[in-house]
Amino acid sequence: MKIKLAPSILDADFTCLERELRKIESGGADLIHLDIMDGNFVPNISFGPKIVESIKSKTSLPLEVHLMIEKPENHIKSFINAGGDIIIVHYETSKHLDKLIQTINKADVKSGIALIPATPLNVIEYLINKIDILLIMAVNPGFGGQKFIPEMFTKIEKARK
Repeated sequence: MKIKLAPSILDADFTCLERELRKIESGGADLIHLDIMDGNFVPNISFGPKIVESIKSKTSLPLEVHLMIEKPENHIKSFINAGGDIIIVHYETSKHLDKLIQTINKADVKSGIALIPATPLNVIEYLINKIDILLIMAVNPGFGGQKFIPEMFTKIEKARK
């Protein structure tokens, strides 16, 4: 398994976004992680498809779009059309996760599932062979700069098996 570097732009200076993207590129990143927050699933709000589209036009790096939003099925196509190369949805946000993953995969975009720290791994066993990425969150979603939850090492080890 190859480790890839995917820095988040959540703390970037959005008044100088193109300059921030150049820093990420020159730093050796493999892709750019975009935290999309709606103020409902998580308390903060970040940005939407228009910003994703703008970022896509300014970098050749793949965009990993992490949807921390309620009802992602209402917005998934917008983020695909905006240029998301990888779309990650939260298990906790959809009762029809299988349909969401199918929609993403049909769009010829890589798919992923994210789990908050409290969600056990076994809930996504039925989908593990249909996704490209499993994002195990080691902090509670919604805020940057949090402390890593050490118990997540065990969860990550289980996921690798």
